[in-house]
Amino acid sequence: MKRVILWLFVMNFIISVQAQTNPATIKVDNLTDAQIEQYVKRAELMGYGEGQLDQFARAQGINSVEAQKLKDRLQKIKRNKQQSKQQQQGKQDARMGAGRQVNGMPPTDSLKNKKENQDSLKIDDGKLKIFGSDLFKNSEITFEPNLRMATPSSYIVGPDDEILLDITGDNEASYQLPVSPDGTITVEYVGKVAVSGLSIAAAKSKIQQRLSGTYPAIRSGNTQIDVNIGNIRSIRITLTGAVTKPGTYTLPSLATVFNALYASGGPSEQGTYREIQVVRNNQVVTTIDLYDFLANGIQRGNIRLQDQDIIHIPVYGSRVQFEGEVKRPAIFETVAGESLLDLVKYAGGFSENAYTAKVKVLQKTDKERSVKDIYADQFADYSPKSGDQFIVEPILERFANRVSILGAVFRPGLYGMEPGMTLKQLLEQADGVREDAFLERGIINRLRADNTAELINFNVREVLAGTVGDIPLKREDKVEIASIFDLRDEYKFTVQGEVRFPGDLPFASNATLGDVIQKAGGLTESAKNARVEIARRLKNREVGDPTSSRTIVVDITDGIITDLNIALQPYDVITVLGDAGFRTQRQVKIEGEVLFPGIYTISREDERISDIIKRAGGLTSYAYTEGASLNRTGVSKLKAEEEKEKKRLEKEMHNGLSQDGERLDKDSLDNEDKANQQSKSGLTAKNSALAKVSQQEVSSSDIQPSDLVGIELDQILLKPRQRGDLLVLDGDIITVPKELETVKVMGEVLNPNNVVYVKGKNLKYYVNQAGGFTDNALKKRVFVQYANGSVKGKDGGYPEIKPGAEVIVPKRAPREKMNVQAWVGLGTGIASLAAIIVSLLR
Repeated sequence: MKRVILWLFVMNFIISVQAQTNPATIKVDNLTDAQIEQYVKRAELMGYGEGQLDQFARAQGINSVEAQKLKDRLQKIKRNKQQSKQQQQGKQDARMGAGRQVNGMPPTDSLKNKKENQDSLKIDDGKLKIFGSDLFKNSEITFEPNLRMATPSSYIVGPDDEILLDITGDNEASYQLPVSPDGTITVEYVGKVAVSGLSIAAAKSKIQQRLSGTYPAIRSGNTQIDVNIGNIRSIRITLTGAVTKPGTYTLPSLATVFNALYASGGPSEQGTYREIQVVRNNQVVTTIDLYDFLANGIQRGNIRLQDQDIIHIPVYGSRVQFEGEVKRPAIFETVAGESLLDLVKYAGGFSENAYTAKVKVLQKTDKERSVKDIYADQFADYSPKSGDQFIVEPILERFANRVSILGAVFRPGLYGMEPGMTLKQLLEQADGVREDAFLERGIINRLRADNTAELINFNVREVLAGTVGDIPLKREDKVEIASIFDLRDEYKFTVQGEVRFPGDLPFASNATLGDVIQKAGGLTESAKNARVEIARRLKNREVGDPTSSRTIVVDITDGIITDLNIALQPYDVITVLGDAGFRTQRQVKIEGEVLFPGIYTISREDERISDIIKRAGGLTSYAYTEGASLNRTGVSKLKAEEEKEKKRLEKEMHNGLSQDGERLDKDSLDNEDKANQQSKSGLTAKNSALAKVSQQEVSSSDIQPSDLVGIELDQILLKPRQRGDLLVLDGDIITVPKELETVKVMGEVLNPNNVVYVKGKNLKYYVNQAGGFTDNALKKRVFVQYANGSVKGKDGGYPEIKPGAEVIVPKRAPREKMNVQAWVGLGTGIASLAAIIVSLLR
């Protein structure tokens, strides 16, 4: 029994493995990186390189979509490995370069890691940094000593230095004299001179004294000597305490304390910036406060270092946090004797929006926190305590004396309210009301003491005339003076039809029909013998009266309107109708296998396809009539839209101003422009629909509508002017191709391509020639588009294939997989239904 169970388990495992490795069912999204790499190795064993991975996948039965995903995943795995390798190399270089300095300069790798060091200085909410923490971690500030300057007179000579001795005057000589380990130099004709431990000034005096015995002219002044340092020696400095990178550093002998601090990365997060000590021979020779440099740029105490000096950085003593409306919010270190006023200076002072009357401080007591307000007159007396958190708040977003006036006044806007200011005074400051002001009522929007809104109305005319009591204003009052145009609909005329610039025109009193037609650019040629209709709104129409508007008809004869002096009223709609007998030339194009292909002008209203073929000289011997097509592009509409756009541009160039000096409604022009662009883009997309269909995946939603009209040219020529012999329209394109010998297969097939036409073969043959259906193919919706533009779907059987046809296989709609919750819900529903059925049967 155990053997049977074991055998079943093994068989089940083998079946599951085969199901996972079956190429037809592989889903790349479900594969791990290791499985993909194993698959690539398998392809390499079969002789396929990475560039041929898609071919190997297709040969294994994987569809084109999953094959592309496989290639993308492989590239992603390679990029991730490369990035991981670079990160590991960077970390290794950083470990190897940490702590190593050459002549006071930091290693290259430490410069790369400065961002990481800065991040470690962020505390609490990650916004504030310790003041000065970026000083020694900024690659733009190196503090590199200047090795080319003149030797300072206080420089102490030591072993490994090189003395440059120049003798000029009556005697001329130059020497490069190295300082020996015992501290001496050997001068020609003089011998050894001990200079170690002497300053440059003292060494020069001693050398001059020794040389005066050899060169007597030195005493008389006729010979001079000059002593400088050539190649300077290196010294070793040790940094201890709360240093970013403590240790011993080799620096040039001209290096100062700042050079050593930069080489070591400066104080660590726990180190002080206020009491950095330089220890020489077990004594503190100087103490440096970096805030002198950070706040004022003064390098006080930045002495030149000597060999075996020790720089000690103690742990900080007291720190406070300063945030809010200051120019330099940060964490600051304080020392005894400093006040809040000093902290404000370190923070760069208050910002422009700061509330400077007081500063809020959050203090730490022995048990808990406390809050205290420190007023401006107390800044110099308050001594910050460690852990204090100072907050400078912004000023209030409100005005102490603001009033405003809006609407039909000459100078609307904000005004400062003076003590005792009244409404009439505000109107006078605004230069009075405009001519279109509505004088019967104005409104004051006022806030009460509890911030609730209150409206106060007044008669503008009476306030200005002084016949009523003036109204005192209060802070934040908003005065509104309405315009008569704001209180009524916008009066306008609408001109449409056969005019050069149709659209809306602003209303003007005493305007006539002739005035409006002139503003609209005059009549077009198609309105030469037509009429004008003026549609006018009805006022006080009785209920039940079916009349919706009044229409006035004016005739046009030979381009002249018979009555130009008809007075117009607001909202009149002037429509210039066209002449039914007017026609512009309309053209069609015929191309392909006809004797005279080209563009033909339609000569008769009832001209048909057969007539155009006849005018073109008939068909050639190579014509393939079954593949002839008619492309109805709708050029007439396109031409109309282009003409409309051209008129709009002409109108803009024509100044666009009406007789009363006002520009035509810009919004209507913009709307018209948008409509034109949308219409043109729609026509362009429609005309290029077939060109967009390529050897890509095609779903039912991807297929674009076609402009081809299915025609049967052989029947048209056999029976002219019968059914199917269509009337030609402006913009039609008739194409008569040569004999077509291929069939295009596209959509959800493994290898979309062109297949050679074989007479008698059915649709399935051509699909198989393209690799067969993919897993996502919607087989029952396969259809064929023939060369003449007609389309036939699967109706009981696959449609017939003809030369030049296109077989299109749509894509199946994606199906959502049921998750665990859905299965649980389904099981619960079935169980409930079963329980109900059982209870009913009982």
